[in-house]
Amino acid sequence: MKRLLSFLLAAAVALSAVGCAPAASTATAETPAASETVEATASPEEAAAAFPVTVTDQAGRSVTIESEPQRIVSGYYISTSLLIALGQTDKLVGIEAKADTRPIYSLSAPQLLELPNVGSAKEFDLEGCAALEPDLVILPLKLKDAAETLSGMGIPVILINPEDQELLEETISLVGAATGSTALADELLAFSDDEAAQLESLMADVERPTVYLAGNSDLLSTAGDAMYQSDMIRLAGGQNVAAEITDTYWAEVSYEQILDWDPDYIILASDASYTCEDVLNDEALASCTAVQNGNVYQIPGDAEAWDSPVPSGILGSVWLASILHPEVMSTEDANAVMGNYYDTFYHFTYPAA
Repeated sequence: MKRLLSFLLAAAVALSAVGCAPAASTATAETPAASETVEATASPEEAAAAFPVTVTDQAGRSVTIESEPQRIVSGYYISTSLLIALGQTDKLVGIEAKADTRPIYSLSAPQLLELPNVGSAKEFDLEGCAALEPDLVILPLKLKDAAETLSGMGIPVILINPEDQELLEETISLVGAATGSTALADELLAFSDDEAAQLESLMADVERPTVYLAGNSDLLSTAGDAMYQSDMIRLAGGQNVAAEITDTYWAEVSYEQILDWDPDYIILASDASYTCEDVLNDEALASCTAVQNGNVYQIPGDAEAWDSPVPSGILGSVWLASILHPEVMSTEDANAVMGNYYDTFYHFTYPAA
């Protein structure tokens, strides 16, 4: 089996090398709306069972899935979490590395922790993935080369890139179409849309405080306006002090810059390697309004990192709204939204008793 896989992989790599140039050009095209990717005119219930289906993934690749997938490999924590919400847990046969660091799995689908891992975007196990004999593989955009190799072996692969709210919504629709779970995907999208509309209404007339959102590895890194986290702040009724930054990744700043912005609130990423106490006791920030008023908080991470583009990302805005505007979004109201979400899509009680 090992020799056969090695032969197939070598052959696929050779074939994919021939076709690399055309594939690269499609990746630069404008990402299509996921709602346009299913070639069917049936109702959602009928479309969910209609295979074969052809989708266009978020690298612009056209992928045909001949029959409803029964063996799925997910090489990305965002797609794994999404597959749980779409009722595909029992079909997963392999997932990304470090699954034991993601509480959502142990809370909602602990059996996933026993599955083989296929590595990460940095060290993807191509041969291990193929050995699982999947009939659908979902990978992050960074693994485009691996996707081409697996596709050359006859394994359908879709690439996803949920880097902002719009792309996240496209991801949900795309994976729903590829797995025959469009009805649940639509429910998930409707939940987020409804909560976003509710927040927009609640925050329509509030005075918006300024917010500095600090990164996970360093207080002196922050999210600019092009990042998912900036949308989270806006929807929660705040102003991102770093909105002037156009970087599409975490930007490095200085203490002087933070003091110049003088945010009303400092919010730490859910998986920050430092604490609120560290910030409050940082002498370099002693004159900052957020520190003086004790308005330093960390986003909860006991289920998922809501400050990243996960399916539950709307809950980050709900939580932050309860911090910035408790007069219109109480802690009790926020917890009710969170509890409803996890009960509906992940079937566990949140927050845990």
